[in-house]
Amino acid sequence: MPNHNLRLPDYSGLFSESRRPELRPWLQRLPTQLGAAFGSERHGDWPVWQATLDSLPGIKASEVDLDADSILIGGGCGEDERGRIETLLRRLHPWRKGPYTIHGIHIDTEWRSNLKWHRLENHIQPLDGRTVLDVGCGNGYHAWRMIGCGAGLVIGIDPTLLSVAQFLAVKHFAGDFPVYVLPLGIEDILPNLRAFDTVFSMGVLYHRRSPFDHLLELKGCLRSGGELVLETLVIEGESGRTLVPEDRYARMRNVWFIPSCPTLLSWLKRCGYRNGRVVDVTRTTTNEQRSTDWMRFQSLPDFLDPVNPELTVEGLPAPVRAVFIAESP
Repeated sequence: MPNHNLRLPDYSGLFSESRRPELRPWLQRLPTQLGAAFGSERHGDWPVWQATLDSLPGIKASEVDLDADSILIGGGCGEDERGRIETLLRRLHPWRKGPYTIHGIHIDTEWRSNLKWHRLENHIQPLDGRTVLDVGCGNGYHAWRMIGCGAGLVIGIDPTLLSVAQFLAVKHFAGDFPVYVLPLGIEDILPNLRAFDTVFSMGVLYHRRSPFDHLLELKGCLRSGGELVLETLVIEGESGRTLVPEDRYARMRNVWFIPSCPTLLSWLKRCGYRNGRVVDVTRTTTNEQRSTDWMRFQSLPDFLDPVNPELTVEGLPAPVRAVFIAESP
């Protein structure tokens, strides 16, 4: 049962959003959905993270650069206050998506997410004024980059409350931008909402037991002619080839389907997308994903075969990621 004694983040700006009327049926349900998500007994650490957020000093940003590879938020901050901020931000460990630089504090995250952004930014439709959904957004790094590219409204969804707390910490210092991260999954969005100009799904598809259902859910979020930006693990091979790990993949239990690029293009076509294409294929390296002082758990170097880094520790092909773009009919 939801815990109604918990204080929820302020989403009033989103609830009153009116630039796309198609969003209204979902926005009307959001207060109930968010109350359940934040109040669930599964998330017993939320009061601790909320207390951390409440302790962040209210320093107004004099500089915000959302186009920087390390998202930059700066202002007048003394050494003692900077140390206090860093102590509080480190309580939100592990930081997986980034990097960020906040009042001189460099948050060196597990993923150098700017590298993924550079692989796709020149292939997508311009985001100026667009209403964007970022599925599986983590702490919102890419959502901030979308705002930096001129998006009119960005809604990120990710069921991990720690990621939401990290996003709220960044937004606390960045100020009021039309970007929100909600602790929800795509199943919480009304079917066939058809409200978004662009939908991103990055690093999600291989975690879904039914990739076709996920592709159809994404299509239901897009307006007619809207653009899907899909990034996922792939393997080499012809159409029809798909890796289904028997147990773990790179020590992850929840990896279900890793298709070849031609296979995924055929899935997109089968789901009704138009003009599906591959715009990038890149092997994931330890330059992009690794443990840091802000993410001290195991990372990619621990998931690869120590003798042959082209294999995972399970003997499967090492991670290769591809970016696909397609349009909704």
